Amino acid sequence: MTPARPTVRLHGHLDRPAELTVDELRTLPAHRVEVSFDCRTEGEQRHGYEGPALWDVLRAARPRIDFSGRKQRLRFLLSVGGADGHRAVVSWAEIDPDFGGQEILLATSMDGAPLDAAGPQLVVPDDHCGARYVSGVTDVWLGPAFRPLGESAR
Repeated sequence: MTPARPTVRLHGHLDRPAELTVDELRTLPAHRVEVSFDCRTEGEQRHGYEGPALWDVLRAARPRIDFSGRKQRLRFLLSVGGADGHRAVVSWAEIDPDFGGQEILLATSMDGAPLDAAGPQLVVPDDHCGARYVSGVTDVWLGPAFRPLGESAR
């Protein structure tokens, strides 16, 4: 019996929530980044990662965000969880090309080795600390940083 492949659940304020495998993530345009970051337990790390930009992954899931203006986009956050329970938060403005436009990846390979068995890794190239590098990503949630009066929780 073949072991189940890890999936990433995209959920929250999306018109097309999805569960994607590493193979499905590879169908999106790939980006490559060389990074260096400080890991508290293992010291300085240097790696090459390849995979789709988080922006592209989420745009394909059709976020329920009004893109006609800019300020309303600033209230959205992404919560990214890993198989080990680690969770990191990224603001929408960090990945939005009108703001930070960072090339944050859901990496499908590290140093040329595929991440099929472990699951994709969140890679935040501009971070000097590796705390937001989430291994074995299991879910990405998109939602508002706060709930305006009168809006129900989802």
